[in-house]
Amino acid sequence: MSFRFVRLLGALAAATLAVSACSVGGEAPPASGGGGRGGPGTGAAVVPVTTAVVEKKAVPLTINMIGTAEAYSNVAVHAQITGELTSVNFKEGEDVQKGQVIFTLDRRPLEAALQQAQANLARDTAQLENAKASAARYQDLQKLGIATREQADQSATTAQALQGTVAADTAAIENAKVQLLYATIISPISGRTGALMVHEGNLVRANDATPLVIINQVSPIYVSFGLPEGQLPDLKRYMALGTIRLQASAPNETVASEGQITFIDNAVDPTTGQIKIKGSFPNADRRLWPGQFANVAVTLKNDPNAVVVATTAVQNGQQGSYVFVVKPDKTVELRAITVERQTADSAVIKEGLKPGETVVTDGQLRLVPGSKVSIKSGPGGAKERVDP
Repeated sequence: MSFRFVRLLGALAAATLAVSACSVGGEAPPASGGGGRGGPGTGAAVVPVTTAVVEKKAVPLTINMIGTAEAYSNVAVHAQITGELTSVNFKEGEDVQKGQVIFTLDRRPLEAALQQAQANLARDTAQLENAKASAARYQDLQKLGIATREQADQSATTAQALQGTVAADTAAIENAKVQLLYATIISPISGRTGALMVHEGNLVRANDATPLVIINQVSPIYVSFGLPEGQLPDLKRYMALGTIRLQASAPNETVASEGQITFIDNAVDPTTGQIKIKGSFPNADRRLWPGQFANVAVTLKNDPNAVVVATTAVQNGQQGSYVFVVKPDKTVELRAITVERQTADSAVIKEGLKPGETVVTDGQLRLVPGSKVSIKSGPGGAKERVDP
């Protein structure tokens, strides 16, 4: 046996004697009492928590989206004739009414063209009357054998040709009158004018690419938004029941405008998985403006007896959602729940909770089933107890 092996055996024997001495003559260490997580048992730590009460109240079923306001109708105003712009009868950005005169063009060339067409008609009408009389005379002379049939036919043809000329002159007069009407441009809709593209004194051309002005109808107004295809069946079902409520508000606005759904697209966009919906709003107060983003809320129904709890009380684990329920003896019970729907502030519970129960909303990380708690704020806390 080597000297190193002998030293190792001596060290092991000394360690064994030391452990035996501690076990016989020393005191056992105190129990941990729950490992610092507030577990059950003698000496368990009390966990401070915040609580809330499960309530029963009316909760709307709402879908929130971002939409875009669109003009109810818009018109790009163009000149239909070429001429000098002689007057602009509104200020850009001003409201105009349907039928209001907004532009006038130089009428003089058009009035002259109308007078010329009327003169042509008078001349050709006189020639037609003479041709008709001549044709009648030749018919009589042919019967007497004085005129040939060829002469009678030629006079009748001349009269018929002049009838066509008179008809063309009449059409030319109507066209000249229409052209003259185009010299006065009226607003086809009621709405708000945009920037003025052409000012008084400029020469405008018929059907130019640049419009004179664009008019947007803002009262009423459309708000369009995309609805996820999975929620389309619910929307159609509740629309049939007549419970739909549509609201829209501009960014940072607290007051929402009320409207109604007036358009559902005929197909879902396969690239986004959404279907386009439009709602119309009276917009008498002009809170919504074309091109502006809008916060849209579609309320499908209003559940009058929903069981509601604060969102912060709901925890998620491997087995699903759960909450910690505070019992009368100030211990907690882990309760599995089924969440029907959830918003930023509250969750509607389908199964697992009853109105009036107290649940933990803060401090869940230190809790296990049976943990003792002290309520630092919320129902059951020290501030709510009144000493006798």
